[in-house]
Amino acid sequence: MPAFKTRPLTSEFGVQVSGIDLAEVSNPRVFGQIRALFEEHSALLFRGQDLSDAQHKQLAELFGPIEDRKADERKKGEAFEVPVVSNVREDGSITEEMDLHTLNLKSNFLWHSDSTFLPTPALTNILIGRVVTTEGGATELASTRAAWASMPEDLKAKVRGRGIWHRYSHSRRKISPELAKLPMFNKWPDQHWNALWRNPVNGREALYIASHAFKLDGYDEAEGQAILDELITFCTQPQFVYAHSWRVGDVLIWDQRAVLHRGTPWPYEQPRVLSSLCASVTEADGIDRMRMPT
Repeated sequence: MPAFKTRPLTSEFGVQVSGIDLAEVSNPRVFGQIRALFEEHSALLFRGQDLSDAQHKQLAELFGPIEDRKADERKKGEAFEVPVVSNVREDGSITEEMDLHTLNLKSNFLWHSDSTFLPTPALTNILIGRVVTTEGGATELASTRAAWASMPEDLKAKVRGRGIWHRYSHSRRKISPELAKLPMFNKWPDQHWNALWRNPVNGREALYIASHAFKLDGYDEAEGQAILDELITFCTQPQFVYAHSWRVGDVLIWDQRAVLHRGTPWPYEQPRVLSSLCASVTEADGIDRMRMPT
């Protein structure tokens, strides 16, 4: 069994793992160790990796089914391609700062968990640095597990035992009403999830929230949105945040059930490419306790 080492990313959550080649983690024992670190620490960083798209996909499949938001758009016989978070067009040019593609990238500057608006949300995102910028462009993570453990009881009481509604276009509307109208942001019905996700491995609770959240059970939309904003503000205080500055070959993996994330700005004339694969949750990940009546 390979020897590996870990060191904390922050005092609250996350570890950097060294001594593992992610291209060789198909061994169940090795992946079992990675999955145990994932459950315990919520975020894992591996530096100096050299993963092809095929190896990226193989790694994601160890966590769960690959999320495919464009399955309904793909033509017959057209292959699945690993999504990228990028400001680079197919012809190699850079997107303009205010075009809809770039505005969608800017939506990722809002604190969110991926796919809370899907009928089956994401367990994890596996993000790989392909082309990085000379400044800016960090990815920030915030532990909603650590924040929940430290949250004052009066704030917890506003959300405990309630459901939160999520809608994809809601987050996009915060950036641009025109963006929010695009079909890709209106494919799925509103989703209704328990506000707290209990990890079935260790029993720890995390607030399950996102920029896509627009309504909190028991409150009108305005009051509920104010509480949701207050909760996100609490969870994203500096003591609960890790900011990752990218190098080519970095692989960042985090638990979408217990971690918010966001991108940060960079000089838009500089290309930036991160390949991104989400693996969906399964019943083993605690989704059965999350479903609320619709």
